[in-house]
Order: sequence, then C-alpha cells, then structure tokens
Amino acid sequence: MSGHGTPIPMISRRGAPLRGEAHVPGDKSISHRSLILGALTVGETRITGLLDGEDVLDTAAAMRAFGAEVSEKDGVWSVHGVGVGGFAEPETVIDCGNSGTGVRLIMGAMATTAITATFTGDASLRGRPMGRITEPLALFGTRAVGREGGRLPMTLVGAREPVPVRYTVPVPSAQVKSAVLLAGLNAPGETVVIEREATRDHTERMLAGFGAGIATEETPEGRVITLRGQPEFVPQTIVVPRDPSSAAFPVCAALITEGSDVLVPNIGLNPTRAGLFTTLQEMGADLTYENLREEGGEPVADLRARFSPDLKGIEVPPERAASMIDEYPVLSVVAAFAAGTTEMRGVRELRVKESDRIDAMAQGLRAAGVHVDEGEDWWAVEGRGHRNVPGGVTVASRLDHRIAMAFLVMGLATSKPVRVDDAAPIATSFPIFEPLMAGLGASIDREEP
Repeated sequence: MSGHGTPIPMISRRGAPLRGEAHVPGDKSISHRSLILGALTVGETRITGLLDGEDVLDTAAAMRAFGAEVSEKDGVWSVHGVGVGGFAEPETVIDCGNSGTGVRLIMGAMATTAITATFTGDASLRGRPMGRITEPLALFGTRAVGREGGRLPMTLVGAREPVPVRYTVPVPSAQVKSAVLLAGLNAPGETVVIEREATRDHTERMLAGFGAGIATEETPEGRVITLRGQPEFVPQTIVVPRDPSSAAFPVCAALITEGSDVLVPNIGLNPTRAGLFTTLQEMGADLTYENLREEGGEPVADLRARFSPDLKGIEVPPERAASMIDEYPVLSVVAAFAAGTTEMRGVRELRVKESDRIDAMAQGLRAAGVHVDEGEDWWAVEGRGHRNVPGGVTVASRLDHRIAMAFLVMGLATSKPVRVDDAAPIATSFPIFEPLMAGLGASIDREEP
C-alpha cells in the first residue's frame, strides 16, 4: 500500500473465524522518538523493531536532512547523531507526509537551533492546525510563518538565543508536550511543562534513557515535568515494542467476528496507551493479558482476543481519553455490535486528527445502519448487538489510515460487505495490515479503482 498517489479501494466481508497470531508492527510513537533522539546524540544509536511505515520513514528522511546519518540493514537501524543543538540547516523542504506526530516533534527538536526549515505534508497534514505547537515554541524565541490558520507549508526560524520556558498545555496532547520538551533540550536552565491530564509519556521515558535530567511530579495543578537543558546524550540500543494502536485492529476484529481466537504478541502496555483494552474488558470482551513482562522500561504482554457475543455499551470515562485517543474509531465499531449505548466524552481532539474522526465515523456508521449522536467533544453509538449491523455501504477514508482500517474491520461482521473508497493511507502506520489480516483468515480484498 502507499499513503500517496493512486487510491486503493478495498472491501471486507463476513467470512471464516479469525485464528492465529498477529505480529503487528513496532510502536509508531516510540519509533518517531527513537529516530529524533538518536539524531540528537553524538555516537551511534541502534534500533530494532522500528515501524517501517511511511510516517516513520518520513521522519528518518527528515533526520538525514538535518545532518544525521540514518541507515538500515537486516532490520537494524543505525543513527549517527549530531548532538543536541547540532542540527544543520536542511537544503530541501521537510515533507512529513501524513504524520502529525512526526512534523510536530521535529519542529520542537529544531526550534531552539539557529537554523531555518520549511515543513509540508500531504493534503491531510496540510489541513491540520500547527498553532498549538508554534505558540509555545514562540516562547523560546522561535518564529513561524505559515498559511492562514497556522497550517502547512510552514517555515520555522529557530531561536538564536533560546530561553527556557514554563508552559501549561491547554488541552491534553502528547505531541504538544513533547515538542516543548524537545525544544527545551537546547535551551539553558530548566524548561517546565505542566499537563492537567496525563498523556502518553514515551518522550519522558526516552529522554531519561538517553541521559537527560528530567523529573516528573504530581501536584494539585497537574503533572509537572521539569527538564534540564543542554544535556549530553548517551547513545542507546533500543528495542521498539509492538504498537498497541495497531494491535487494536486485529483485537477488535476478533471480538466481533464469530468463532475467532487471535493472539497478538509483544504489545506495549504503557499505562498512558492502554485505555482501549481496559475499556473493551469493561464492555465484557474476552480479552486477556498473557506473559506480562517489562522490556526497555515499558510494560509488555501478549494479548489474546476471542469472539465476544455479549458485549455491553458503557460510558467511557473522559479522563481515559488521552490514553486511547487514536483508538476511538475502532472502538466505535465494536460499540456498534454491543447491546446498549457506548458514550465517549472529552474527545474534542478527534476533530483535528488526520480527519475529523468523529464526523467520519458517525457518517459511515449511520450509513451502515447504526444510530450515532454527537457533539463538539462527545459522541454516542447505539449498539445493535451481534449479527444485527446491516453494512452494505461505501465509506470515505478521508486520507485517514485509522478510519480506513476501522471500517474494514467492521465489514468482517456486518450482514453485507463494507467498502472503503481508499485504503492507501493505511501504509502510513500499518504497512502489513492487508497480509496480516489475510493470514488470520479475514476476507479483505482490493477492488479495481
């Protein structure tokens, strides 16, 4: 699959039970950060298990453009970095493709170096707001010039004499938090980030692993993260755990497909990422953790998901949203096959992802015969129970990989097939989705455009 170019229509149908092991790709969030922090380290960082989807490959290309040596051989990635503050001015525009994570983290990493870089991306990324990143970066002394509404293409002029900042993240966002922390690396003194609601903490864990002085404290005003600037990073050997966001698709497919029993090995279960699995268990899903362990400072387990015909709708706690924000589209598919209503609140962030994910899923679910209510930061799916979702629709993926995969999962259990107009964006995060699902027995096929 390709996230760019010719559309790839796909169709999914109800068929045989899903059986076997689903070896999903490496964690996308950790893959981005491994490359960026490796590029900010003098010496060689070696990475195995890196997700080789287009989003991460675009980040690897960006690190090369900033002067790092990045190569891959036999599945092992080598990053020879340039040190904190050592980025060179790129000679070309930095194209981050479809990746909001990639572009925002890279902007943070370069913001306090006295260089200029221009960023762009595909049509979806060019439509996403960057003001939430450029506003805090301006506090360091960084200047940004972009299209109206703070959108790409955008040129960043790095701060020549950066100053440390104290910044309270206005909405839960690991991308914003991480961009500020990465910018703080090349600022003197201490940069402080305060988040009222905890978000995924991969950046903090990895910064500590590379040798940064970073401390986290829980206070009445929220989680306070203090970073000491201008560290000397120590090269690392990193094993990337498998992506819980990718695991969500075979797990959810197994739960709604009759007779299924699927094992998804080696999944990262960082508490800031595992909200979906907790939610599914609360809905009555037959989902268990096997072989719980810790690898590279991150909790890991094998997930076993079995067909669950008696799922119940629940109200998902709003405070859980940050730990499962990317999984709400496929959760809404599971909710369609549950009995009762599943309410999801505190999810405004879904409106500004690769697409407006609330609208995209609501429109597709309604067309497939499922009742959906929605507001600005909430939505509710009225489940129809097992074997009662009609399907028989063609939905628009809106250049959004998670929308495409969610509806292809849905078609495995609907009465009539479900078509997705363009599954090409799936390659940005889950390039082996098609063969992996086929290996489990899923009836998902390409159609002629």
